[in-house]
Amino acid sequence: MEDLTVLLVGNPNAGKSTLFNRLTRGRARVGNWHGVTVDALSAPAKPPLCAVLVDLPGIYNAEGSSLEEKFSASYIESHGDAALLFVCEYANLPRFLPLMRGLADGRRAALVLTKKKLFLRAKGWADAAAIAARLSLPVFDAEDKDLAAKLSAAFPRPAVHIEERSLDGVFRPAEGGLSRADSLLLSGWFAFPLFAVLLICAFFLTFAKNMPGDLLKSLIERGFGALAALAEGIPSPVCRSLIADGIVRSLGSVLCFLPQIALLQLFLIVLEESGLLSRLAVLSDGALGKIGLSGRAVFSLLMGFGCTAAAIFSTRGLDDRRMQQRVILCLPYLSCSAKLPVYLALSASFFGNPFLAVMLLYLLGALLALLAAFLLRGKTPEFAMELAPLQVPNALFVLKSLLFHVKQFIIKVGTVILAFFLASWLFSSFDLSLHLCDAGDSMLASFCSLFDWVFAPIGMRDWRMTYAALSGLVAKENVAGTIALFYGEFPYPAASAFSFAVFVLACSPCVSAIAASARELGAKKAALFAVLQTVSALLFSYLTYFLLAHLALALPVAVAAFAAVLAYERIHRKRGYHAQSVHRRRLSAGVHVSAHPAAGAGRARERRKGRRGSAFKAGG
Repeated sequence: MEDLTVLLVGNPNAGKSTLFNRLTRGRARVGNWHGVTVDALSAPAKPPLCAVLVDLPGIYNAEGSSLEEKFSASYIESHGDAALLFVCEYANLPRFLPLMRGLADGRRAALVLTKKKLFLRAKGWADAAAIAARLSLPVFDAEDKDLAAKLSAAFPRPAVHIEERSLDGVFRPAEGGLSRADSLLLSGWFAFPLFAVLLICAFFLTFAKNMPGDLLKSLIERGFGALAALAEGIPSPVCRSLIADGIVRSLGSVLCFLPQIALLQLFLIVLEESGLLSRLAVLSDGALGKIGLSGRAVFSLLMGFGCTAAAIFSTRGLDDRRMQQRVILCLPYLSCSAKLPVYLALSASFFGNPFLAVMLLYLLGALLALLAAFLLRGKTPEFAMELAPLQVPNALFVLKSLLFHVKQFIIKVGTVILAFFLASWLFSSFDLSLHLCDAGDSMLASFCSLFDWVFAPIGMRDWRMTYAALSGLVAKENVAGTIALFYGEFPYPAASAFSFAVFVLACSPCVSAIAASARELGAKKAALFAVLQTVSALLFSYLTYFLLAHLALALPVAVAAFAAVLAYERIHRKRGYHAQSVHRRRLSAGVHVSAHPAAGAGRARERRKGRRGSAFKAGG
């Protein structure tokens, strides 16, 4: 079995990545929603299983409908010599059998059943040994402590031929239908206020004065302040400047925001693991459909608040390339965690309360993302997904996930961002003759002064601000560090500070996100989008400053912009159609989502091709 490759195959959210990590000591990301795995992840298995395991994205049928499903189908077909390890929830076994039969015939294969506790809680019953005999296929329980050893013994067996036989007598399905909790969480009148309250509470605990996020931030700031004071006692002026300014103050200006970034990430993890995220996707499908997106886009959009690059990769779980492109164009406007230090560094200049300032900027970013999707909208694909089971998140898993994100942030700050700070200190502390000098006479000033006009329209004709903006193209955290390196506290008035924050919000994402876009859309498109976003962000910041400086004009301009959008909608709306309405009705198997176009005045009724009319079922 040394050369054996085993492909993990199953529906989205079946537990493939969890099993992969268990069998390989891997660190594949896991989650309680579709689209967590978007590429093939491979790693050698732990003994006694001698094989290379490959974790594939979730798949529902052999042809594949979404981008990630098509990738998995193609990978399975192109690796015909690999064995297949099917991973299926107990509750979904009858639905999974057709896919398993189609893929396993003539190949070495085994089946692992997952989420037994949820299945038993819903009054389901299954006999794994009897199912194995009925299907002529090795079947195992994911909770079996000797699973690796049993798999090691199973795969040397010859190829299987799964018989099309009934599961009567060896399997009793779980009770179907929606629970009372799901009935509430799928009702807009209850769920939307609930999600709004949860979001506001998360922001309040993270950013409000004397709340955990603020207190922990202040504690770290005091710690780095004490280190900087110690560094001021270093006799050598070069070493003193390097350590105090180039390292301690710069790193402190970014690391002090770690508690607030961690708290927001904790909120997203709990939202994912509790199963609330998939219900939010269902609820938002009708609204997103009006701007050419489906409920599946919610997963990528919410990930955008954590990391834009990761969110771009997650768009492979969407239904088609055109919608993927629209979502990728929306994502840079959402405020990722790297923008948070910038907002907080600037907010003191235009809002005394950072909670309100950050809420305003996050809301503005979300509105810009939705506006971009609206202007680029196209045909809305069908929407079908399974509801992840509602559950109390496992505390140990949540802690491990949070520590992983915290570690990634610290590694980023300690490598890429630290290297950038050191380069910034070097070029801003020495002149062309390599003599220690003030920042205004440095090599960096000589170059960046050529572009000091960039932010002159917002009241900041300053090469240091131009350099801060450029530093954000490497990593958005650099902007806060550069401001701390040159200024300490931001010296410009409220209108300038808010306008610059708007530029950071709307400009091109960091290099890693651009690289992710290039991988998904191609290098030319990614570069073009980055340039267009940066130019439009500059113009938007100019407009923001102008409106803030002339508040009397702000309302008429807003009204005119809204009227222009409505006019655009009237001109480009297809005749004969009214806006779609989404109807949900309870079925024994779950919830059915259908959309019915109404007839236009004076025209015969027509049905849209490819209208959204798919069912999604309550999983588990």
